[in-house]
Amino acid sequence: MTGCLTVSTATETRAQAVALAQSAVGARLAAGAQIVGPVVSVFWHAGEFGESEEYQLLLKTSAARYPELEAHLLQNHPWSNPEVCAVPISTGSAPYLEWIDRTATG
Repeated sequence: MTGCLTVSTATETRAQAVALAQSAVGARLAAGAQIVGPVVSVFWHAGEFGESEEYQLLLKTSAARYPELEAHLLQNHPWSNPEVCAVPISTGSAPYLEWIDRTATG
């Protein structure tokens, strides 16, 4: 384990994803972010089956910063119950992982 995470969420529009990325990276809650999309999402929500286009936001952070990043995303996300998931980065290039840890500082 490296102590680094990839955190994902999704938004309805590219502008919403960019705003979340800018606010999280600007606050140094994440070292960087990537926006992918549009992607197709298929889901159950409020008892109904649905499909929509969304923009996926992938943020790189340290495990130590995750609680603050999660709180930030939940507070600033336009949806009332957004996806916020973290996946550990089990391995990677040492300089890149050191950059994440050094850059996402509190």
